[in-house]
Amino acid sequence: QVQLVESGGGLVQAGGSLRLSCAASGRTFSNYAMGWFRQAPGKERETVARISRNGGIIAYADSVKGRFTISRDNAKNTVALQMNSLKPEDTAVYYCAATDLVVINYMSPNVYKYWGQGTQVTVSS
Repeated sequence: QVQLVESGGGLVQAGGSLRLSCAASGRTFSNYAMGWFRQAPGKERETVARISRNGGIIAYADSVKGRFTISRDNAKNTVALQMNSLKPEDTAVYYCAATDLVVINYMSPNVYKYWGQGTQVTVSS
């Protein structure tokens, strides 16, 4: 299995930027499709973005398109989420997750087998 550790969360004003990073250890990182997810208090976990094993396929939730960018570095076993133009509604705990499954819909949190502990992002208005 793979172990995941997120970093980079914090408090930022609306309109600001943060860069989240997720470091993976364990099995071969390039075997895993990766995703970023978030969960706000009282809400269900939602998908933010996903990236394929070689980085060639990327998808975003409509709510973050044009503001967030997901990327991965298979040589460094990391996946990142660059978040720009942050809004108060982006406030949540952000998680990275990995899956070695071959599925149709990589935007579903249910297909991800391994999860990090999460990092808090708070955007003040």
